[in-house]
Amino acid sequence: MLRVCPASHLLCPDPLSCRFHVNVDAWDSPLLKVVNSISERMSDHSMPDSTVSLFADLEEDNLAKSEPLAARMRPKHLSEFTGQRHLLDEGKLLRRMIDAKRIGSIILSGPPGTGKTTLANLIARSVGADLRILSAVSSGVKEVREVLLWAKDVVASGGMRPVLFIDEIHRFSKSQQDALLPDVESGVVSLIGATTSNPYFAVNSALLSRSQLFQLQSLESEDILKLLGRALSDNVKGLGQCGVRVDDDALQHLAEGSEGDARRALTALEIAVLSSQGSGQAVTLAAARESLGGRLGGYDATGDDHYDLSSALIKSIRGSDVDAGLYWLARMLEGGEDIRYLCRRLVILASEDIGNADPQALVMAVAAMQACEWVGLPECQLTLSQTVAYLALAPKSNAATVAIGEARRDVSEGALIPVPMYLRDAHYGGAKDLGHGVDYQYAHNSDSGVVAQDYLGVDRSFYRPVNRGFEVELVQRMERIKQQLRGVPLDGDQEERDEVERDGVESR
Repeated sequence: MLRVCPASHLLCPDPLSCRFHVNVDAWDSPLLKVVNSISERMSDHSMPDSTVSLFADLEEDNLAKSEPLAARMRPKHLSEFTGQRHLLDEGKLLRRMIDAKRIGSIILSGPPGTGKTTLANLIARSVGADLRILSAVSSGVKEVREVLLWAKDVVASGGMRPVLFIDEIHRFSKSQQDALLPDVESGVVSLIGATTSNPYFAVNSALLSRSQLFQLQSLESEDILKLLGRALSDNVKGLGQCGVRVDDDALQHLAEGSEGDARRALTALEIAVLSSQGSGQAVTLAAARESLGGRLGGYDATGDDHYDLSSALIKSIRGSDVDAGLYWLARMLEGGEDIRYLCRRLVILASEDIGNADPQALVMAVAAMQACEWVGLPECQLTLSQTVAYLALAPKSNAATVAIGEARRDVSEGALIPVPMYLRDAHYGGAKDLGHGVDYQYAHNSDSGVVAQDYLGVDRSFYRPVNRGFEVELVQRMERIKQQLRGVPLDGDQEERDEVERDGVESR
């Protein structure tokens, strides 16, 4: 007699102590074939440590019914995959790898809803390899090593190299990623990692060097419209059986408002259709807007969005596009960017990209930083807007930035210039005996405030003002001062100036 527990529908491990078991005639029971089938499947190396239910098919059906539309509509063949033509068109590297059935190790990076998980499943199916899926959120080194051990057994027995798909691989620590290296390098498993973060920051360099990196892009509106139309016409997996009509402008809004995220668009469509089912009304633009909800903002204050939008803000101000600068500022504010960070960047920009072309820019940026510290959000957005507008429209110069860069490079790479004796500190006893400060000329003793004196000892020119803004005046001022430093008279005939200039060249 076999004893089957009605509570778990499994062979009861201890029928004497189980209060729920029933007796089944092993010879006459229709469950005998199922039990024998389970025995065979449990001994199969491809399913280690798995517990198989007698009602597996029923459970799978129930799970399938509970899946959201986005999961049900996942394509089963690579030809059905929508978007990412820059990766999957004929002749592209990823397509060549799939056609050759030589996947190796690849990293798929891109925004949410661009098809990373779907593409990983289709790749494994296209090459005919077994697929194992792990999530870096819930898995650790133990689970990784178990799958790698199974993969090694499959390859050792003559099977095709399996595919291991790790979702959110950037959440693995360095040690967890390192656990993949030996088997990835030896070819025991084809690794497909998916990440929404910048892989150059989130994935170990050792793992990156052993992998091909593919960047998935946000889907175009046309691609999402195609997916929505497919979902509405599919009577099995989609919403075709609901019999609800969706207005064209509603579909267009879902395609554009989902910001390239196919999962978000399909989820919103499912909500709109199911909530309209039975009412006899079509899904209107208003219903689509409600189903889609507010904009997600698309901002990760610690990831790529932080750096990309910061870069766009700075480059827009540097390029004097005030409207673009204000837009990128608004994006960062909506995303919850740290106000202190924004203020620091504006202070830096005032010196780096405006400099002395408008010295007031630095004063403005520092004042904005203090005002934002005192006022806080939401009112400090007014101060930031005012400052961004002023900096964007100010005349630009990077002369000070270039000057300090060249000077520091000269110091680090060239021969160090000794301090001239007359410029050395003479404020201690015995300094003059060493020659320190001797023949130094005090500039304030001159009517012009400038004396003929060499302050460096060699001919160098680092600061070169541009002909924009206040630096136009600085160009003229600097030329007059340089003449005075060389001892060239500002007034008098040309011959006298030429003679002084020749004497200066000969002395140097």
